[in-house]
Amino acid sequence: MDQISSFLPFIAIIIVFYFFMIRPQQKRQKEERNFGESLKKGDKVVTSGGIHGKVVDFSEKLNAVIIETGAGKITVNKASISMELSKLVQNPEKETKK
Repeated sequence: MDQISSFLPFIAIIIVFYFFMIRPQQKRQKEERNFGESLKKGDKVVTSGGIHGKVVDFSEKLNAVIIETGAGKITVNKASISMELSKLVQNPEKETKK
C-alpha cells in the first residue's frame, strides 16, 4: 500500500501531461492533415513563409500544391501551407468581429 501511494503523484503528473500537452497536439495535427486534404482549386492560401496565393492545381506525385501568386505560379509542399493564416485569408470577417 505504501509503494502505491508513493507512485500516485508521478502517475497524476503523467495524466495531466497527457491531457494538457500530448492530446491537444494530436488533435491539431489531425486538423492540419484534414485541412491539407480538403484544399481545392480556387482556395486562397498562405504558406508558412508568408507567400499569399490561390490554388490552381495539385501535384499528387510530389504531394505539392501549385499556387498562383502575383509573381507567377509556384509549387509548394502541402505541409508548408499554414492552416491558421489561410483560414484568416478565406474568412476575414471573423477576425474583425473579435
